[in-house]
Amino acid sequence: MSQLHLVDHPLITHKLSIMRNKKTGSKDFRELLNEIAMLMGYEITRDLPLEDVTIETPITKMKAKMLSGRKLALVPILRAGLGMVDGILNLVPVAKVGHIGLYRDPETHKPVEYYCKFPTDIEERMVILLDPMLATGGSAVDALTLIKRRGCKNIKFMCLVAAPEGVKAVMEAHPDVDIYTAALDERLNEHDYIVPGLGDAGDRIFGTL
Repeated sequence: MSQLHLVDHPLITHKLSIMRNKKTGSKDFRELLNEIAMLMGYEITRDLPLEDVTIETPITKMKAKMLSGRKLALVPILRAGLGMVDGILNLVPVAKVGHIGLYRDPETHKPVEYYCKFPTDIEERMVILLDPMLATGGSAVDALTLIKRRGCKNIKFMCLVAAPEGVKAVMEAHPDVDIYTAALDERLNEHDYIVPGLGDAGDRIFGTL
């Protein structure tokens, strides 16, 4: 069964509080999103396997541990997920990046796919799906389905803010995918926005309010 991991480190909580403030501009919002993604990246990559290697320090040879070669792929849901990519790439520069384009139909509130491009060997990689917001869960559920169709078995989902409704939807549709979030908020409002949330992440990242 999937698990919900609340990554509530004090630095993350502090930065997220600044992001929530409606007075925070796009520049600071983008920078904070990048920083939080990097900090959360430490937690989401905690179980990457290590292997023993022999290296030589300036003093002597020694047995050391290094990543055992498991490949990583980052897949942001466009467009807001793009703001989380660089933070994790700072930790794992060799990770490959795919993209999934989904938008929410303003009347049905259902996700509509308009773009999908993955690394050719994505099925061999541990995949981290990225989206700052987990609201209804519709976009995340559909994106995870697309990734699984490519044969991926090891997938995690990372967001900043989640609503209980979205967490429930993802866990029911994809019980094998763990969810990592910096905050579990109260609920969705009548317009399916997260309360208290932080507004439309894409608009705040790119200044299209």
